[in-house]
Order: sequence, then structure tokens, then C-alpha cells
Amino acid sequence: MPTPKLAFLHTSHVLIPLFSKLASEILPDVQTFHVTDESLIRNTIAAGHLTKNTTRRIVNAIESAHEAGADAVMVTCSSIGPGVAVARMLFDFPVLRVDEPMAREAVRIGRTIGVAATLRTTLEPTIALVEQTAAAEGREITIVPSLAEGAFEAVLAGNTERHDALLIESLHKLRSQVDVIVLAQASMARVIPQLGASDGPPILSSPELAVRHARALIAA
Repeated sequence: MPTPKLAFLHTSHVLIPLFSKLASEILPDVQTFHVTDESLIRNTIAAGHLTKNTTRRIVNAIESAHEAGADAVMVTCSSIGPGVAVARMLFDFPVLRVDEPMAREAVRIGRTIGVAATLRTTLEPTIALVEQTAAAEGREITIVPSLAEGAFEAVLAGNTERHDALLIESLHKLRSQVDVIVLAQASMARVIPQLGASDGPPILSSPELAVRHARALIAA
């Protein structure tokens, strides 16, 4: 039986080490490779939303990864996540959206759900995904959004300390208001250890949950 192959489609190269590590730990019997196109997120930020042109390019990138040998493709950027729905209508192979398992877990464990982000173009599609997930499962929820203003600009300028400080401040405020927090961007997960011990609500990040879901899907 041929070794299954999974491709990760990123909009930033900084996520490659994280997903490579998770794949080596969780998917030791799966070959993986990475496709990165930063223009997908840059164009989305510039437009303020996911455009039709960028959606077409996402679909083309997914198709290209499949033609390169991938049996399944995971889109790791939540800002372009809605493009996955379009790809699923066109292709017969699995196309995974990184934040779907996180959304399902959040809806399972909480009724008041905090959605934290550093980008509005990521915050809005993540909120929509959580709401759609809750509706599909017949659960009533309340969303509390939290946008860490200035954090994304700080990290673009190379000031990761300021990015982390602004994000941690916004998460501390959010913890007192909700049952569970979802981090809208995979890159946010690294600040969780900096929050310190607390009796606060669970904080969910998408990468590990998504890779574990991929393992179950590939095994099936």
C-alpha cells in the first residue's frame, strides 16, 4: 500500500516548523510537504475580505498540491479558510480547514465562546465558522470577540515581544467573560505558556487538533 501524502497550504513560512513537528509526532507514517503563498493573506488583508480572485487562487493552489502527489490538503490559514468550501465542491480528495476541529471542540465544551485574533480578516471568518458549527449541531452559543489591536502590525515590524504582550493582555481580559477561548490564528498558540497558571477557561488552538483530525481521516 502506498504511503499517504498530506500537503499543508500556508500563507506564512513561519508555520512550517510548527506543522512539521506536529506531523512528525502525530503522523509518523504519512509523508508531508508544504506549499506557501504569502500573497494570499496579503491580498486578503489589503481587500479587507476574501475576494473571488484570491478564492480562485486558493483552489488552484490546492489542485496543484494534489497534482504534486498529495492525497489530502490542509489549509492552515483561517483568513482564507472559507475558500475550502469552494474547493470541496470541486475536488474528490479531502480538503481540510485547520480551524474546523477547534470550532467543533469549542462548541462541545462551551456556550459562551471567546474568539481571539490579531487580524480582523481572521476574526470574522472564525466567528462565522463557530456560529455555523453550533447551528449544525443544534447548540445555542454566544460569541465574545477579541481583537488584539496593534499586535499583527508589531509582529510584521519584527517586534514579537510587543505582539505577545498585546495578545496576552487581550486574552487575560477575555478569560473572565467566557467558557472557552479559540485562537483564530495558528501562530497565536505559542503565547499560551506565557499566560501563567490560572483557573480560567480552556484555550483552544487549531494546529494540533487539526493534525489529529487528519490522522483519523487518513486512517479511515
